[in-house]
Amino acid sequence: MLRMMFGEPPRKLEGRLGETIHLIRRFVSLMQKRIKENPQQEHSLRKYEIWTLGLLASLDELEESQYASHRFAGQIKTTSMAEMTEEDLLSYYRHVYFDKNAFIRVFSLLDKLGTLMNDMFQLRTERVKPHFSYFTVLRNMREKNLHPPLSKTLNELKERYKEPLSRLRKRRNTEIHYMNPEMQDDLRRLDSMNSQEAELENISGQLNDLDRGCEMVMESLYHTFDYAYAKFR
Repeated sequence: MLRMMFGEPPRKLEGRLGETIHLIRRFVSLMQKRIKENPQQEHSLRKYEIWTLGLLASLDELEESQYASHRFAGQIKTTSMAEMTEEDLLSYYRHVYFDKNAFIRVFSLLDKLGTLMNDMFQLRTERVKPHFSYFTVLRNMREKNLHPPLSKTLNELKERYKEPLSRLRKRRNTEIHYMNPEMQDDLRRLDSMNSQEAELENISGQLNDLDRGCEMVMESLYHTFDYAYAKFR
């Protein structure tokens, strides 16, 4: 969808993203088949179908925002706030918009996945914490030894991506509760007019964290829907 802004054709479904989308669509097809076979279970099965389609849309939006963030960051020709042209500033603020959209969606998508898992696998995480996150769901699965194969895989992914996710979470919390990063850059740019040259935040490092966060989301979706398909088949 967003690739049209760069005069590019639509994204090709290939690699791990293509595999993940295939598994998600396969699960949706399975739910539709089960609804026809078991009309008495239509309410719960239709709910899983709708929630899964929502996750599929969220994954698409996350990938598109990640891509646009990279493309606009690549158009910035300097890291010095004082030397930025109007064109650089425009590219920077467009990068910020899509970067912010992406790292917020990382956690939003994970929490949606946690909600689906909790209902679909009858995990009852709400008994542990009424307003739970994806990570609460994982802890509940681990501590109660629920669905061990999936729990082991998802918890290993959580640990593997722990550091970049921690930094992304900090940025997410700062965005929601404190001063926006681009406002801080504006202040640095203003200060640089009367003092030493100011630098942008580490855009390449932040993009690397975003990429790792997106990998974690995609792998979590891949393994969850691979497991769910086998359970409902």
